[in-house]
Amino acid sequence: MINSQRSTSGSSQSPRSPSSQPHLSVSVTDPVKLGNGVQAYISYRVITKTNLPEYQGPEKIVIRRYSDFVWLRDRLFEKYKGIFIPPLPEKSAVEKFRFSAEFIEMRRQGLDVFVNRIASHHDLQQSDDLRTFLQADEETMERLRSYETGIFKKKPADLMQIFKDVQSKVSDVVLGKEKPVEESNPEYEKLKHYIFELENHLSEAQKHAYRLVKRHRELSQSLQDFGKATKLLGACEGNALGKTFTELGIKSETLSIKLQKESHQLLMNFEEPLKDYVRAVQSVKAAIAERANAFRQQCELAETIKLKEINLDKLMLTRSDKVGEAELEYKELKADSEEATRRFQTIVRLMNEEMMRFQEQKTFDMGLAFHNFAKGQARLANSIADAWRSLLPKLEACSS
Repeated sequence: MINSQRSTSGSSQSPRSPSSQPHLSVSVTDPVKLGNGVQAYISYRVITKTNLPEYQGPEKIVIRRYSDFVWLRDRLFEKYKGIFIPPLPEKSAVEKFRFSAEFIEMRRQGLDVFVNRIASHHDLQQSDDLRTFLQADEETMERLRSYETGIFKKKPADLMQIFKDVQSKVSDVVLGKEKPVEESNPEYEKLKHYIFELENHLSEAQKHAYRLVKRHRELSQSLQDFGKATKLLGACEGNALGKTFTELGIKSETLSIKLQKESHQLLMNFEEPLKDYVRAVQSVKAAIAERANAFRQQCELAETIKLKEINLDKLMLTRSDKVGEAELEYKELKADSEEATRRFQTIVRLMNEEMMRFQEQKTFDMGLAFHNFAKGQARLANSIADAWRSLLPKLEACSS
């Protein structure tokens, strides 16, 4: 639900305890609609609680909007190559849903998950940009946003396109212009194949989860309409049969409410987690694209060095006066090549670590989502069975 106004924070600041375990927790709360028309947007209260010495205090409260979260994501993506940057919840493409209570709550929940994944990540939690995001005033954030033209703004919500763009730079085989520059690493190929398969299966599961939510809502509406009709029928009869019809209508309306609640739980605790992991896979693919780009740069520099060596040998044989300049260029190129190799090796190492972390987290999150799904369906099935079962004696009496 959108609150019309915010309440002031009543939390007290307790002094830091140097002996306590380091902690950093963030809450995204209190969505508020600001502005009108096309200029309207939702702002959020972001509450940070920590005992880390690099923060301004044990608690900090700032106001942020969606574009601020985008700024943070962009900055982390540019600086932390090889790390799977957590995905953001998507923006609504349909104007009439932008400010619906359900969509705003889904986004708030998604933003909360996003920032806490960053805050709990060993490397990302040390980011200066995260500290800025969690502590800077609104004017500072607005100024920082205006400077950014990151990769995600160029291709909003389309990491697949980023992957394709980088791949097209890596290889132009289709046009026959150049030979492919790709890693010949069986484990890497296995990883790419797994990620593409995972994306396909998650997308399919999410699509059917959406249909389940839709069916629950449709059945809820049908039961509500049926309940009203049978209650009117009961009032028309006015005898024992009419009383039974009325009870049947009441049961139908009660089940309609339960189905509506369960459809919301199904959306938030099952469909949304699946959708979130579809987005998470896109982040993995973006890291794969960066790895491919780093490998290509490493190979190109290595080839350029070979050409420079040949050219330098020729100059030295001819005792050219350009030898000194060529040697300087060669040394600079050699340093660039070594740096490119280190950058590529770092990305490979980080991706291996990230993949292990990703698998562990996915196992937990998907297990929880499917457990919630099964538990909710069992609870709903029992409620429906109990409701109809309680009416059977009276319906049987009427038909005997």
